[in-house]
Amino acid sequence: MEVIVAGPDEDEIAPALEAEGATVSRLEGVVSRPELETAGIVDAELYVLTDVGQATTIPIVCDLNDDIRTVVYARDTVPEFVRGQLDLALDPQLIDPIVLAEEVTD
Repeated sequence: MEVIVAGPDEDEIAPALEAEGATVSRLEGVVSRPELETAGIVDAELYVLTDVGQATTIPIVCDLNDDIRTVVYARDTVPEFVRGQLDLALDPQLIDPIVLAEEVTD
């Protein structure tokens, strides 16, 4: 499974996904469309955003890949304008990264 994790990974979702056999590409800082394309978003199966301040990447990701699943794994509230395009939004304080990784890689 090809996964892109965007944003800081303080809760270690990337290592948890890798432990489940996923190939993870990491994007940090301000994420742009060209960076997403270079990271392989067109062929990715899962996009995990850990910084809701970059929620505008969700519509871009969905535009580039119709089949991708989108997950926000962050403590902050997801902006209303992207909620319809998300498959899942979870607070790391409520679900362990290992549990999430197991669920999304099945």
